[in-house]
Amino acid sequence: MTNHMVPEARMASIRREFGEHGGVNMSVEASSTFTVLDPNTMPALFDGSKTPQEGCYLYGRSFNPTVYHLSQQLAALEGAEAAYCSASGMAAISATLLNICNSGDHIVAANTIYGGSYALTQEFLPAKANIHTTMVDITNLEAVEAAITHKTRVIYAETVSNPTLRVTNISGLANIAKAHNIKLVIDNTFSPLSINPLALGADVVVHSLTKFINGASDIVAGAICADADFITSLMDLHTGSLMILGPVMDPETASKISLRLPHLGLRIKEHARRTQIFAERLLALDLTVSYPGLANHPDHALIKQQSCLDYGFGGLLTLNLGSAERAERLMECLQNKHGFGYMAVSLGYFDSLMSAPRSSTSSEMSDEDLSTCGIENGLIRLSIGYTGTLEQRWQQMEQGLYDVGIINALTPHEKILSVCVK
Repeated sequence: MTNHMVPEARMASIRREFGEHGGVNMSVEASSTFTVLDPNTMPALFDGSKTPQEGCYLYGRSFNPTVYHLSQQLAALEGAEAAYCSASGMAAISATLLNICNSGDHIVAANTIYGGSYALTQEFLPAKANIHTTMVDITNLEAVEAAITHKTRVIYAETVSNPTLRVTNISGLANIAKAHNIKLVIDNTFSPLSINPLALGADVVVHSLTKFINGASDIVAGAICADADFITSLMDLHTGSLMILGPVMDPETASKISLRLPHLGLRIKEHARRTQIFAERLLALDLTVSYPGLANHPDHALIKQQSCLDYGFGGLLTLNLGSAERAERLMECLQNKHGFGYMAVSLGYFDSLMSAPRSSTSSEMSDEDLSTCGIENGLIRLSIGYTGTLEQRWQQMEQGLYDVGIINALTPHEKILSVCVK
């Protein structure tokens, strides 16, 4: 079930949980096991007739009150009936796919996805579970439909592809999925708040909470948002992939993330505002920059159609410098000479992070697949942070480009200030 309220309004409208002694923040429930007052309650917990919705808990590997509270917040964020949290984004993805698919089943997936997701679908699942995946250009709906067989159970894609920043036509994929009675699973890690895949027809949304939602690069976590039946099935004592495999979230982690959700909207807007300005200024320098908020991006019209524009077009851009040597020189100069940001994987941090995906977060992919997707040696993925002033960070970027010979002159300050979001 979805609704069309602004995500922040949905989160603010759910019932508030207070600490057990009246604290304005919910208490952390650190218990691994939970007591019952009536011996008849115990079998009811095991057969599922007593649930967390009724305030009944069994064991920390199933539902935990603190984790359940965060899950309710995330369900509200995505407009889902329910959600539950996992120990990582990869735990959320693998648990979802394993819960839908059985041995011999088939997945159709985007050919440009996070390297860990690529390894899961191309190597781990075929070897360990006899589940095979066909990778296609997800922007080509005809190719997606052509790849579906009678064994297909899932279409899997990222809202905005990692790292090429192509935008998925979620409504188009949803129509195909429904026509074939299969599930559409969307990784929305790059686009919290700005894009609502469930409202566009997706069946399941997964997140790496490690990134924008948490925002401090100090926690590894994930989440799954869907209808109540699917979330309940993940915790089934016999076949639930989260319950049986056990990659669930620690309650202290849940508490920390929960306290960061109230300012998620502010963070997302500032990430996007600065990234838009950086992308426009880099484009003005005649560099090969990709950002969905640019009018020349192939999916600019699509992301405008699918997004809540209040939150902008995302906090990531890519810069193609043509060779690994030039990319490495720029990143080293920006970090070690100018203090612009850090050479590190991940994204959504309050400082800027930069990496060369071909040799890092996409390195699990074959050379052929990397080339097909356009992940070139000179590609840099930039997650633009919001520390320092925008002009301070831009001057560091431009000076770094000049120092390593990518641009031949520094732009007059008054000219570059005119290249901004109107």
